[in-house]
Amino acid sequence: MVPMPVETCRHYMDTSQSQTRASELAAVEHRGRLRFSGFKLQRSPHGACRVEVELEWLDGAKFTGVASGQSSSTVDLRVAADAALRAIEQFSEGGLEFELIGVKHVRAFDANVIIVAVANKKPDGPRRLLGATLVEDDPVKGAAMAVLGATNRVLGNFVQTR
Repeated sequence: MVPMPVETCRHYMDTSQSQTRASELAAVEHRGRLRFSGFKLQRSPHGACRVEVELEWLDGAKFTGVASGQSSSTVDLRVAADAALRAIEQFSEGGLEFELIGVKHVRAFDANVIIVAVANKKPDGPRRLLGATLVEDDPVKGAAMAVLGATNRVLGNFVQTR
């Protein structure tokens, strides 16, 4: 048996690793991911708030969730989280169903954190979900982002079985 030159071995290893990485990226792209693409918060002079959360799928399809309620610092967070849940449910066409348990704005480790608790109303998968996100500027938008963190695994499983 004739030993392979070192340079040939390196080229073979680099090519093999590149092909593996490319196939991993293709698998992730094929599976897809619902992306956060828009957020609108409107407050009326009468003390109400309305939030729209827009999510986008791979093919450019957009799904919008809307929620409203009386405006206050706590209620605005709940309304934003609920709008995000409605957008996810619209995407799933009834395949997923969630209920917002609670939203909390806390200060931890010198940072603002939004934590959401969500109930999965479908029998498969975990019954309770928890998500959190760091926020710097907009805690209301952060509540919607925390919902995406909470539902990420359930949503990923849903997309794979679709």
